[in-house]
Amino acid sequence: MKSYLDVLATPGAWRFLLPALVARVPSAMTQMGVLLLVQWSTGAYGPAGIAAAAAAVAQALAGPWTGRLADRHGQARVLLPQAALHALALGTLLALAAAHAPVPLLVATAALAGGSGPQVGAMVRARWARRLGGTGRLTTAFAVESVTDELTFTLAPVLLVGLSTAYTPVVALAAGLVLIVAGTVAFALVRTDAPPPTRTGHPDAARSGAPAAVWRVRGVVPLAVGFLAMGSVFGSLQVGITSLTAAWHLPGAAGPVYGTFSAGSVLGGLLYGAVRWRVALRFRLVAGLALLAAATSALTAAGTVPVLYGAAALAGLVIAPVVITGYTIIETLVPAAVRTEAFTWLAGAIGLGIATGASAAGQLVDRVGPSAAFAVPPLATALAAALLLARVGALRPREEPAAPREPSLLPG
Repeated sequence: MKSYLDVLATPGAWRFLLPALVARVPSAMTQMGVLLLVQWSTGAYGPAGIAAAAAAVAQALAGPWTGRLADRHGQARVLLPQAALHALALGTLLALAAAHAPVPLLVATAALAGGSGPQVGAMVRARWARRLGGTGRLTTAFAVESVTDELTFTLAPVLLVGLSTAYTPVVALAAGLVLIVAGTVAFALVRTDAPPPTRTGHPDAARSGAPAAVWRVRGVVPLAVGFLAMGSVFGSLQVGITSLTAAWHLPGAAGPVYGTFSAGSVLGGLLYGAVRWRVALRFRLVAGLALLAAATSALTAAGTVPVLYGAAALAGLVIAPVVITGYTIIETLVPAAVRTEAFTWLAGAIGLGIATGASAAGQLVDRVGPSAAFAVPPLATALAAALLLARVGALRPREEPAAPREPSLLPG
């Protein structure tokens, strides 16, 4: 625990960590909240699923643009107007849902609400990278962030469902909106370790080596594909666990099983972040994805609830270290001037993966059966591991020189 205590004792860290936590818990409610809200408004799950997917895809696509603006103009100058836009969009969606507005209008407004969501998680990582970049403590800091993500995505559904059941989804999302705006504004006003703005054309921009587009930086696209695969694990497990426990006439077990997956991820992240690794990051990432493919394949054999619990815990134990490694790698690939945008690329890839994995798993459940949903995670992560193994050289840190080639004894 000493490594975690050292990181959390970083001077000034709690000044931005606490408001970020206030903003991140309710922001994790948005996608599921939109689903419940539109279903409550229309009485049908079909339009609700479309609206939730629109919010998720819009958030994934808008994230990198938000990150780029934050890198160029500073986090506060982006977050404050974004919080206002998000409040307007989500508030409008709540009003339209309460008025039982037409589905196309609900879907369009849900997309605007998702796309305007503040990217606080990526900006917290950018602050950690500015403070601890180039030190062994950065991996531990990213482990803290991974654990925080898991806790927010575990607590958010509990709060959402509790408020929705006691009142309505409108009340639940309205309460979440208040916390998002309050946490985002407080975080933006705290300047501790906030990266300085690097505007295009500014002298500092030329010295920073900032690329015209982050996705063109060597290694970013393969990393994003790996995170897309990890997102598909989250999305397909949500569908698979829910449908399988319902088929066993134990729908109440779905929450605890997915909670076990989250608990395993928290434990895996804590253990991984506390170790001083000697293996290069890029090889750890490939090995982690391969292990994740093997771990998630155990879910396909789950025939009883206890086995399902064990397989979910095993998958969770592996996934957090892979996420932590990916975020640590991208920090070594891109210049400091575009870190926030780079982090939002990975967060967006996970969001798209969640939507894609849930959609693919849903189709398999309808056509084959509940257990078929669990075929998505091992297939997606195995393909990602193979791709990254083929491109492992692209994941080499920018400062690390390439290994010298052995002289050939063959002619030519």
